[in-house]
Amino acid sequence: MLLEVKNLVKHFEVGGGMFGKAAGLVRAVDGVSFSIRRGETLGLVGESGCGKTTTGRCVLQLERPTSGQIIFEGRDLTTLDAREMRAVRRKLQVIFQDPYSSLNPRMTIGEIVGEPLAVHRLVRGAGARRDRVQQLLRHVGLLPQHASRYPHQLSGGQRQRVGVARALAMEPSLIICDEPVSALDVSIQAQIINLLEDLQAEFGLTYLFIAHDLAVVRHISDRVAVMYLGKIVEMSDRKTLYDDPLHPYTRALLSAVPIPDPELEMRRERVVLGGEVPSPLNPPSGCVFHPRCPIAVERCRSVVPELREPKPAHQAACLLA
Repeated sequence: MLLEVKNLVKHFEVGGGMFGKAAGLVRAVDGVSFSIRRGETLGLVGESGCGKTTTGRCVLQLERPTSGQIIFEGRDLTTLDAREMRAVRRKLQVIFQDPYSSLNPRMTIGEIVGEPLAVHRLVRGAGARRDRVQQLLRHVGLLPQHASRYPHQLSGGQRQRVGVARALAMEPSLIICDEPVSALDVSIQAQIINLLEDLQAEFGLTYLFIAHDLAVVRHISDRVAVMYLGKIVEMSDRKTLYDDPLHPYTRALLSAVPIPDPELEMRRERVVLGGEVPSPLNPPSGCVFHPRCPIAVERCRSVVPELREPKPAHQAACLLA
């Protein structure tokens, strides 16, 4: 087991109260637990604002959790100070969502990829560092001459490849992929996903893959966790989740994924959710999904469902599953 997240909670205070006091709490992540084995890819999916990215930022310790444990390679990251975290950070890397804003426009590609090598002193000497940068660029499908170019001289797909090379430079144990293909064209998305899979097979990488596109997650993930309003509502292996979803929210998400066959598209059952996602400032009582759930009963309003296993290795947080 490489990573274990136990009862992770992250609340943000909202200002505007009397005398500068907090007016409320945004419950961005509310009791999330999952684990990732070495060499595995866990897909984390859900609507915008459900807490996926905040979960990833907490794992990276870019946000300090309100409570809970994040155990990485046997160490609880929430107990480490800045000096201790510095030694761990090279093993935890991230690929950001937007390749246009995640690269410094004043630095060349060679400087961007080579900077972490210099900061962590992984390669001694400018010549050795230059050779290592060119090697990393080849790994991600770029040419050595790209090292002398600036980000604005590259396409979106090429910039995201630079982001992958920068993460790969640290020889990490875990890479957090925060919607790494959502800003790219569909054809380029497939290239980046295939690249990530090839690198995983070559270097034994482990991914936490955050996305809202279920088709992309199905392609790359071994297991999938579905989030709604700060909570994980369903988790299982990829095939089981897509073939036999237990939670009504997961069924609604899957029914929204288009099918290329027009006849199947016409015949399949549609799950249309009413209303809007509730505010994390004032989440509903009981099951957070009950205001929009098509099968909700009275006790869903008062009882908070636990993430349990109705079927072997298939967890769902639903009283009716």
